[in-house]
Amino acid sequence: MSTSMYLSSSQLPLPRRDWALFLDFDGTLVSLAAHPDDVRVSPRLKTLLGNLEKTFDGAVAVISGRSLDQLEDLLAPISLPMAGIHGLEWRDADGTRHTAVDQPAQLASCRDALAAFVEARPGLYYEDKSVSLTLHYRGAPELAEACRAFFEAQHRALGETFELVPGKCVLELRPSGYHKGTSVARLLDEAPAFRGRTPVFIGDDVTDEDAFRIVNARGGHSVRVGSRDETVATCYLESVQEVLTWLESLTTQDP
Repeated sequence: MSTSMYLSSSQLPLPRRDWALFLDFDGTLVSLAAHPDDVRVSPRLKTLLGNLEKTFDGAVAVISGRSLDQLEDLLAPISLPMAGIHGLEWRDADGTRHTAVDQPAQLASCRDALAAFVEARPGLYYEDKSVSLTLHYRGAPELAEACRAFFEAQHRALGETFELVPGKCVLELRPSGYHKGTSVARLLDEAPAFRGRTPVFIGDDVTDEDAFRIVNARGGHSVRVGSRDETVATCYLESVQEVLTWLESLTTQDP
């Protein structure tokens, strides 16, 4: 368990106009689904993101494990800055896209092995994000250990330039050195709309912990959704519904 002193939803810091909001997507802005393609974005969420962008003068970004293509399709026509694949790719507010690394040639053999592994096991699903590979086992949780053993073997074959990152019923192999925390730091250091602001990051998974650490180190507020176990976050919201309600309150108050 974390030794942090949690603030609940009723004790969250009072909003300020100088905040910069960084928002995870799955499990934070939308409920988790059995398959990533099953997620739908409500008009309520799109309206909320537009209102937040106005409230905080453009200092709002979505930071996700999904690819940019997926985020853009789901959130269109929202034009917020976005980071996909845990910071391996990102999009500026004007739509300019960037990729941190080229497609790693080392993933080719792993890609073929992963396809065969999934095909032989009903309930599994994988995503080829070009620069990373993701294995989902929410549809077959009894295969968790087999999935981990398979990806650990692939990780050993790839070497230290890649890392194996677990999440909620998901495993990902990706190039080392990039994560949601690096995305937050880049925006705070480089983007005019974010520079000099107090960061607030909201996320629900272990892949958000890197961002929590960056935010904490910069005097901001880290908010964990749905679980208080093994986290460095300092604040807590119970559910996606609580997240949306709290974010909506930020657009109606006068920080």
